[in-house]
Amino acid sequence: MIISVDPAASRPPYEQVKQQIEQLIRRGELAQGTRLPTVRQLAGDLGLAVNTVARAYKELEADRLVETRGRNGTFVLASRSQVDDEETRAAATMLARAARRAGLSLAEANRVLSDVW
Repeated sequence: MIISVDPAASRPPYEQVKQQIEQLIRRGELAQGTRLPTVRQLAGDLGLAVNTVARAYKELEADRLVETRGRNGTFVLASRSQVDDEETRAAATMLARAARRAGLSLAEANRVLSDVW
């Protein structure tokens, strides 16, 4: 797992770490069940405070992308397809509800989706 942090970036370091791990999961480069480096190890590798990496891991856990199993470590919880399926289904549900409220037919809602695709 290759992660880097740009101290001059506008995003805080914990967000950079979180975003990069999330992208690795979504691209399938970190498979379900993969054990992440310990907070201390990753913090040392990146030259960050332990709390910075801990916050990134906590946010990934809140997003249900990883799971911390006490002293056993932190593991990738969702596979790429699970993450994408859940997110896509939630977005489709929101589109369907908005289209119904606007009085659109299914064909009209599909056209709207096609236009932004």
